[in-house]
Amino acid sequence: MSETDVVERPLPGATQPRNPISRARFERIAGRSVSAFGLVFGLQTLPAAVSQLDSQKEPWGLAVVIIVFAGLAIIPVLAIIQKFVKAAMGTLSVVFLVAIIAWPFLALDPDAIGEKPWVWFLCSVFTAFAAVAYPLWLATAYTFVVPIAYGFIRALPSGGGVGAEIAGLDALYAIILGGVILVIIAMLRQAASTVDAAQSQALAKYANAVRQHATEVERVQVDAIVHDSVLTTLLSAASARTPEAKELAARMASDAIGHLHAAEASSPEDQSLVGLDRLSERITTAAEAFSSPFELDVRDVEVHTLPVNVAEAVYSATVQAMVNSMQHAGGAEVGRTLAIRGGSPLATVHIVVADTGRGFDSSEVPAERLGLRVSIRERLSKVGGHARIESEPGGGTTVTILWPSSELDAEAGS
Repeated sequence: MSETDVVERPLPGATQPRNPISRARFERIAGRSVSAFGLVFGLQTLPAAVSQLDSQKEPWGLAVVIIVFAGLAIIPVLAIIQKFVKAAMGTLSVVFLVAIIAWPFLALDPDAIGEKPWVWFLCSVFTAFAAVAYPLWLATAYTFVVPIAYGFIRALPSGGGVGAEIAGLDALYAIILGGVILVIIAMLRQAASTVDAAQSQALAKYANAVRQHATEVERVQVDAIVHDSVLTTLLSAASARTPEAKELAARMASDAIGHLHAAEASSPEDQSLVGLDRLSERITTAAEAFSSPFELDVRDVEVHTLPVNVAEAVYSATVQAMVNSMQHAGGAEVGRTLAIRGGSPLATVHIVVADTGRGFDSSEVPAERLGLRVSIRERLSKVGGHARIESEPGGGTTVTILWPSSELDAEAGS
């Protein structure tokens, strides 16, 4: 499903979770918890980093400390406001890796370093940052590269010169701790994605069931209307002999049309979406089926979507406009065009059905002719669209279908 979801009402007495698990919610929680974890470890490491500044070249050692610890302080704020969290974590992780690699070039006095270089205490923090910010393969590589780089430096005189064995154990410890963090984040992320997929499938099935139910309800309603209203109206009209009887039959016909309108309007709120490209395929297939073909012009329909009920209304109105052209504009000598646009300056859906036929005067169209008024204009109006019909005797006809409508569209077509 899309940004527009079908909302299910909970059963009476049932308790619903206020914040169900989802991929987006997990990313928020992971960003905030890992950034807080980094801030706590950063505050614990800051005294060691400051005490080791005397053993590093100025001003580069101080610059590295300021960048790393300022980043650790800023990222929790970004996590709270949910802005640029992954970008900041990913960037700072690269800075930390550069700081480890550059350590031998910055160190002046190995004896002043103390027990361990201060970067050691933040290895697990930045492997966690990488697990949140990077794709799984890149985060995995970072989890190995950073501890191994630290192990090499730890074995050098500038890193304390503790020897290969202790340096290897330190690197192995950092890899294990970072790997555990990476596995936990990856598993929870995958679980959240699975929940999202299951919810989307359930909502899609629910929407499909709603459509099927709506179709059945509409069929039953139309059957009842045809039997109770339309058939009775036809029988009454057939037997009408007096002016009073004919007037009664006319009123019954008006009531029957009103019932049909009410049945059409009482559809469930199906909020699922359909691609404009699929709607365009249906319309062009219908256009190609006419005896006098339409010249087709379809553009920019691949990236737009619209609700199912809107798509049905637009399709029906467009087909009705083409049928009217075939019935009233003239024969094969008339030029006919069908243009479909997606995302034009006027509307998301912009369809133009035009011909060079005989045209008509809209003020002279009989009231009983429902094609323009009901099948096109009212059908689109019910879903928030608009139809603009332009014609004159001998000048052809142009029907412009827009969705969604705007006040400017309505004023131009009135």
